[in-house]
Amino acid sequence: MILALSAMLFTVAVAFAEGRVEQSFNFGWKFQLGDVAGAEQPNFNDSQWRTVNVPHDFQIEQPWVSPAATESADMSDPGANRRSRLSGRGFKEMGIGWYRKTFTPEASWKGQRVLLDFEGIMYLGDVYLNGERIGGTDYGYVGFEIDVTNLLKYGQPNVLAVKADTSVPNSSRWYTGGGLFRDVNVIVTNPQLYLTRHPLYITTPQVSESEATIKVQAEIASVDRAPIKAELVITDQQGNEVARQSEEFVRRVTPYEYMFKDVKLQNPKLWDCENPNLYTATVTVFDANGKAVDSVSDTFGVRTVEFSPLYGMKLNGKKVLLKGVANHHSLGALGAAAYPRAIEKRIQLFKEFGINHIRTSHNPYSEEFMDLCDQYGILVVDELYDKWLDQYCGGRAPWSELWQKDIPEWIKRDRNHPSVVFWSLGNELQTYWNLPYGDWGVTPYRMQRELLKRYDDTRLITVAMHPRGRSMETDSLPAPLVHETDIASYNYRYMYFPGDGKRFPHMMFYQSEANTSGMGPNWFEMDLDKVIGLAYWGQVDYLGESGGWPAKGWAQGSFDLSLQPKPLAYLLKSMFVEEPVVHIGVIDNEVDLLWNDVQVGTAHMSEHWNRTKGEVLSVMTYTNGDEVELFVNGKSQGVKKNVDGKDKNKLKWDNIKYAPGYIEAVAKRDGKIVARHRIETTGKVKKLVAESDNANWQADGMDLQHVRIYAVDSKGRRVHSAENQLKFRVEGDAEIVAVDNGNIVSHELHAVKERKLYRGSALVILRAGQSPSDIKLIAESDEFAPVEVVLQTK
Repeated sequence: MILALSAMLFTVAVAFAEGRVEQSFNFGWKFQLGDVAGAEQPNFNDSQWRTVNVPHDFQIEQPWVSPAATESADMSDPGANRRSRLSGRGFKEMGIGWYRKTFTPEASWKGQRVLLDFEGIMYLGDVYLNGERIGGTDYGYVGFEIDVTNLLKYGQPNVLAVKADTSVPNSSRWYTGGGLFRDVNVIVTNPQLYLTRHPLYITTPQVSESEATIKVQAEIASVDRAPIKAELVITDQQGNEVARQSEEFVRRVTPYEYMFKDVKLQNPKLWDCENPNLYTATVTVFDANGKAVDSVSDTFGVRTVEFSPLYGMKLNGKKVLLKGVANHHSLGALGAAAYPRAIEKRIQLFKEFGINHIRTSHNPYSEEFMDLCDQYGILVVDELYDKWLDQYCGGRAPWSELWQKDIPEWIKRDRNHPSVVFWSLGNELQTYWNLPYGDWGVTPYRMQRELLKRYDDTRLITVAMHPRGRSMETDSLPAPLVHETDIASYNYRYMYFPGDGKRFPHMMFYQSEANTSGMGPNWFEMDLDKVIGLAYWGQVDYLGESGGWPAKGWAQGSFDLSLQPKPLAYLLKSMFVEEPVVHIGVIDNEVDLLWNDVQVGTAHMSEHWNRTKGEVLSVMTYTNGDEVELFVNGKSQGVKKNVDGKDKNKLKWDNIKYAPGYIEAVAKRDGKIVARHRIETTGKVKKLVAESDNANWQADGMDLQHVRIYAVDSKGRRVHSAENQLKFRVEGDAEIVAVDNGNIVSHELHAVKERKLYRGSALVILRAGQSPSDIKLIAESDEFAPVEVVLQTK
């Protein structure tokens, strides 16, 4: 009974305190693809439209569009990117989708302040209530709210309609998704006295192991001119109260930012990557009678971040290197739909491989992403834009009219997250002569910087530089924009760090994108004692920015689209962790791919030992050991030392003759065996097996269950050659929202209920319903007995 009630409260209404209610509007929308005339009108007949729940990405459901004969499908052709209309967008046709939701306002809302809160609409959004346009967005990565207090019709149905539009040509360089891809909520507050949108600003200006100073500012609106009574309560991660203070503020203009007296926190638990301790600050405001009328809570961490050209970055006084990735916001088979569990699964995978940093290239990610980075100790470079051009910011409104609204919303939403270590205002834009003011981005940066500092003056600011973009006067000097930024962020060109640092000793360097093909040298060749770190580009394969049809997207990552690690992922791990690592990859072919004048192609490798007898192979072993000995069926193929240089942690073995049995790599440190990796020849497929990933699956209508199906032989070993067709069905209150197998050249769709095995594996993603129940997933094949997975939502 308690579990059922909890689920109901989550999906219907969550009361955070007296006077404030947040109600999810994620469920029960009607959807129709296409620009439907009159769809905003309340009397429009939507009975034939499909029912969907948010988050929802309508682009992922669309068929693939192969390049026309007049277009270039080969992206190795330098001009092909301009001629392949949809290669950047994942070969999905752009378009319009309409959403409608009919609801009757609750009687308790009457006389209150009522807001519609959209965390984002991809890419352009228009919102209508009862036929009238009431708001929208021209840059769908940034959230907004609409005050509908005086627009609702009580005691009768109201119709909320949303038009989501991705059809503006060339408005993005990658797969954006489309639709209501993030949460929608209704917020109800007291109309006379309330906390505003993202009202809290929490900083920790002085921190030591024995004491921390906490500053809390709250933006409060009050219609009455009477003094404002407010209370601040701070609790630790276990819910224990550690501080409480009351204030009576003289009412100023409304709204106004009121500062509480400093809180001195004794023996604080610091936030870092290994121990991401969090506190919660709750601010409550009271009316003249002492009744609590509004309350807002936000989590924060107690930590210090310092930067210097002498040591790069310190977290709580200790040197930390950013060991990171830079990916777009989409989530593989789910498209752009921002499911918290899908984000969490990625973060857990990153942590396992030693990754401690994510750059949000090139736009703000979801609020749930930020929360999860706080919880898992991930360091974030939070980025707002790609280029400061109309074309790359939605394409409907001039960029020069967007940043004044986008920056306050972005900063106020994210500034309390301890995971955010510095801000980035853009990417690869310093080469554009047609930026506003014609000075290669200097003046637009200065203007944005001043506005940003109005909302957060505790963090440094950067812009990521295009690899081709040096000074227009001489290529030996950095671009003028670099000199304006606090941190010199170079995409790929880490080799400029020593020379630029010698000429300009104040510069602090961050490799904001690093290519996978250069993995190893582009880490070890930096001065790791002085740099801030790096972010490897596209470490999870993603839709869009294809290297050429039939690939539906970027395929140079360390993890495939379904999050299966490739052999290359273990090179990344060997560089980023102290624990011993050794892993084998059999080289199938080399890939030559030039992107932005940077070689990004990586070798395609596999890790199975079912080959042609007598075949001669090249094998890579990735290790952080001192040496590796390679064996085939117990026979040594020699020992290779792991030495400094361009092949550090990468030991290549040529002329390895295949024979059925096994291949094994044995790594040693100081003469002692510290790690092994063995690949065996498998037999024929005997059955299918399944693995689920979420033992605490919640019946909240949002939580996901990822179920991996494997084809195995009689000894339970995965058979990589299996490519059998599977069909899926589910029983119970859950639905299949996506399928995948990691094969980025497959023509199969993701929003369906069938998929072939690829390298012996397939993935099914289930979305929980809102009623706790037993769930059964059945995977069927014509060749094997079905496999059933019995699960439960709580």
